[in-house]
Amino acid sequence: MRLRRLFLTWVALLVLLSMTIATSFLPIGNWRQLANMGIALAKAGLIVWIFMKMRQETALVRLAGVIPAVLLLVLGSLLACDYFFRIDSPLIRIDGSNARGSLTPDAASSGERSR
Repeated sequence: MRLRRLFLTWVALLVLLSMTIATSFLPIGNWRQLANMGIALAKAGLIVWIFMKMRQETALVRLAGVIPAVLLLVLGSLLACDYFFRIDSPLIRIDGSNARGSLTPDAASSGERSR
């Protein structure tokens, strides 16, 4: 492997590391996690492509590396859809109450319902 390519990859990884550190100081709220996830994916892509020599592999080996990543992305998107589009059920609520009556904090552990 050529030394120049390794050096440029190392510099790119250091730049991405500095971007990760910089995002921790930016006032971007919940977008910080998304930005850091994107930076981490870029780092992983560089490592897989350059250091694991995926660039020189056959198409079948590349496909074997891409399929798990695609499936993970599909599962993550399904999880996000489930989380964001879930509606309140009339029978079960998150606070522990149900449609017939609510549980008091003292009776919650014993299973008694308040009247």
